[in-house]
Amino acid sequence: MPNPSYQERRNQVESYFDRTAVDAWKRLTSDAPVSGIRATVRAGRDRMRATLLSWLPTDLSGKRLLDAGCGTGLLSVEAARRGAEVYAVDLSPTLIEHARERLPSDLPGQIDFAVGDMLAPEQGDFDHIVAMDSIIHYELEDALDVIAGFVERARTSVLFTYAPRTPALALMHAVGQFFPRSDRSPAIIPIPESMMQARIRASAWFDGWEIGRSQRVAKGFYTSQALELRRCTETN
Repeated sequence: MPNPSYQERRNQVESYFDRTAVDAWKRLTSDAPVSGIRATVRAGRDRMRATLLSWLPTDLSGKRLLDAGCGTGLLSVEAARRGAEVYAVDLSPTLIEHARERLPSDLPGQIDFAVGDMLAPEQGDFDHIVAMDSIIHYELEDALDVIAGFVERARTSVLFTYAPRTPALALMHAVGQFFPRSDRSPAIIPIPESMMQARIRASAWFDGWEIGRSQRVAKGFYTSQALELRRCTETN
């Protein structure tokens, strides 16, 4: 069961993305014109999405994929085009509704958009789990709990991103504290790259898994670190 701190932050994230920021988020994930700052965030997210997709097989036919924190479903659509059966879940009913409206007509039945928690066990098991910028608002212990929940349900790989600790992110976090509380997004929690990897290697939760590729994407006001976890293959 998730920690109380996870549940509290989860509720803040849900409120922000389903009420405060939903219009901005729908615009950001479309091709509509946006401001200079948001344009860098859009470009960064596009690059990160492409990175995660490049770590997945080009042919996902017969594979089941969880898009954890799917937002408006851009990654889900690309995975479905490769043949995956996608379960796309997000806390925000409004973003899920928007994702359903955007679903291309040539992908009937390949994506199941659902409102809910990315850790809900009733979603079942998956070949691949992808969580792009879905745990960046959680403290390290809660983030590790989430990732551990993913590996329990993944057969092949877990791909996720987190906010690396950098001077630029620290500055943006400090500046954000000057905004009125009602306008603030839930704080992004930077985690040192070495600490994230060390904790994964040291934890029994991740026995049978190995760290694969790691890639940082930094574009203007967007900085995120991708990490690949792969199930170990036994050798004779």
